[in-house]
Amino acid sequence: MDTTLIVGIILLGALVGGETARVFNLPKITGYILAGIALNPRLVPIIPRDFTGHTEFITNLALAFITFSVGGSLLFSHIKRLGRSILWIAIGEAQTAMLAVGTGMFVVGWLLGWPVPPLLALLLAPLATPTDPSATLAVAHEYRARGDVTTTIMGVAALDDVLAILNFSLATSLASLLAAAPGTKLGMLLWYPTSMILIGLGIGVTGGLAFNILTELFRRETEGALIVLIFAALTLVFGTVHLFGGDELLGTLSMGTVVANFNPRRQMIFKMLERYTEELIFALFFTLSGMLLDFKMLGTSVALIVGFVVLRSLGKWLGSRTGAALSHASIQVKRHLFWGLLPQGGIVIGLALLLKSNPDFVEVADTVMSVILGATVIHELIGPLLARRALQKAGEIAA
Repeated sequence: MDTTLIVGIILLGALVGGETARVFNLPKITGYILAGIALNPRLVPIIPRDFTGHTEFITNLALAFITFSVGGSLLFSHIKRLGRSILWIAIGEAQTAMLAVGTGMFVVGWLLGWPVPPLLALLLAPLATPTDPSATLAVAHEYRARGDVTTTIMGVAALDDVLAILNFSLATSLASLLAAAPGTKLGMLLWYPTSMILIGLGIGVTGGLAFNILTELFRRETEGALIVLIFAALTLVFGTVHLFGGDELLGTLSMGTVVANFNPRRQMIFKMLERYTEELIFALFFTLSGMLLDFKMLGTSVALIVGFVVLRSLGKWLGSRTGAALSHASIQVKRHLFWGLLPQGGIVIGLALLLKSNPDFVEVADTVMSVILGATVIHELIGPLLARRALQKAGEIAA
């Protein structure tokens, strides 16, 4: 089947799925994933199976866009204004969730008789970190919610994505060490993750500074030309970091951070991307995610999906309560913040997809993908209801 026709079918399916999700008051991401499942070549013989093996370019472009946007939320002045409360809570709930999933999967699995390989537990752990703020944001906008809980959820969610990328980079580096050939020298093993991080940050910062200079030179150009420049810069940074063996996500994340903090036109740049390109990128990306789901693997991963959801929830609850207590947050934040931190989607799927393209993790990549997609569907279905409950209990919207 012609590739152009396939892309058209995917986009039409995404549009229908997204609009159907809105009818049921669900996030569009959920609709995109369900549309992808409906078009999954393993279920419906519309799209050839071999097509899903040639989507790396779309995945990489979407990841570059998403991580650039995450970096754009990392404003130094914004972090300073948020104060220590949000920083303590974000670090506490993100890292506790990662620890709970990593150790819990391994230990509980061993106790129950379904041993989880250390490599799988290590790769699933950082994927417990991110929180999708879209459910809470949609509820807050719909009910015009205002208050400490609403503000804290949004601030913590923004920092979660940054911590997720850092955790993922470190975890995959350690996982690569586990998969390394016997006899590899310790010095080389230690240098490998360090070099990945340094290369990613170095090229990303350099790319961000160069982009800032170019936007000044292109000041008189149209918005269309500026979008071309943005995507050119993103693909160049992502590709260059990959070429030199660095961490691509840290590259585009640090580029976004530099642009957000030092580019005079930063507000226009990120609002323009959100207005013109975000919907298209997300529609393609999340629909493809549903199409990549292996239902045979999903059937054998039910216990892992349930374990991931439960352990992540426990980690988020304990970490958010601890962070709120240490930072002396308000009683409303302590009691109700947790429910707004459960939704998950967006970048976590991108991180799982990135594992599929890494030959070191071929043995567990499909399992990780199945667990994350299964957990994401659960989180995105219950997310809006839990977010509304949190804001109602906190008294920030009408009951």
